[in-house]
Amino acid sequence: MKRVALVPGDGIGPEVISSAVRVLNETGFDVELVEFDIGYSRWKRDGKAITDDDVEGMKDCDCILFGAITTPPDPDYRSVLIRIRKELDLYANIRPLRSERIDAIIVRENTEGLYSGLEVLGDEEARTVRVITRRGSQRIAEVACRIASERRHLTVIHKANVLKSDVLFLKTCREVAERHGIRYEEMLVDAAAYNMVIRPERFDVMVTTNLFGDILSDEGAGIVGSLGLCASANLGDRWALFEPIHGSAPDIAGKGIANPVGAIRSAAMMLEWFGEKERARLIEQAVNSTLSRGITTPDLGGRCTTSEFTDAVISEIRHELRRGDQVDL
Repeated sequence: MKRVALVPGDGIGPEVISSAVRVLNETGFDVELVEFDIGYSRWKRDGKAITDDDVEGMKDCDCILFGAITTPPDPDYRSVLIRIRKELDLYANIRPLRSERIDAIIVRENTEGLYSGLEVLGDEEARTVRVITRRGSQRIAEVACRIASERRHLTVIHKANVLKSDVLFLKTCREVAERHGIRYEEMLVDAAAYNMVIRPERFDVMVTTNLFGDILSDEGAGIVGSLGLCASANLGDRWALFEPIHGSAPDIAGKGIANPVGAIRSAAMMLEWFGEKERARLIEQAVNSTLSRGITTPDLGGRCTTSEFTDAVISEIRHELRRGDQVDL
């Protein structure tokens, strides 16, 4: 049986993860869920947001389904999510963006760049070291080219005209794309940000460094319609972590109005990673059908609660399963 580490986290994390689990259960996916108490609430209670034992416990699972974490307000405390990404070497962050205006995938390097954790803080000056390596650039370019080989083209997004560390990233991406025969273009990150708003349809697969990918994917979520709609996969060679791209949103936590689509779609991405493509398709179709009927949470102008939206998605899944002849699970 598959074992999935379940990390509800803080804020709206438990609410949207509960929705994702309900939807997973409805597909009949046979899985053991191993829950971990990690995050800000844990830190307030016993001074640690995550422990070494938690990390080792997650490594004993096949992958992680993650809600959202509030980073403790301690300048010396490292992000829980960044620690997990680093220790499980989840170097590829895959963030699909789909709507009537855009159908693109951002492939973000996930363990280097400005999130490398090499910082010096002082009263008069603070420094962060931006780390770009050939190995890191090569393996994220390989992932992007693998995805692009099944789509249209690749855009390598960088700032090599100013940040000379990006010269290595750009050169490595060129080499990998040319070796695989992938059609590609190069674009400065500021131009990419502009074009995503003006002409989002021009993009297909986008590969970039850690911070740029983080920012561009949130911009893309705005183009799609809401942060609450977007899912992501953090992939390594051994483990994977699936999470909505939104944060913990403490301002709406407990109100029952959080959009669970990002978490539900993250669960679908997890199923696809497990090779359960038909179950993943079933979930995605149910979400799209629900949204197309105008059933939405307040972030999209609707009046549905988190639970009501989830009920509607489950109803769509049951409808498809009753049809039977078109669903091969």
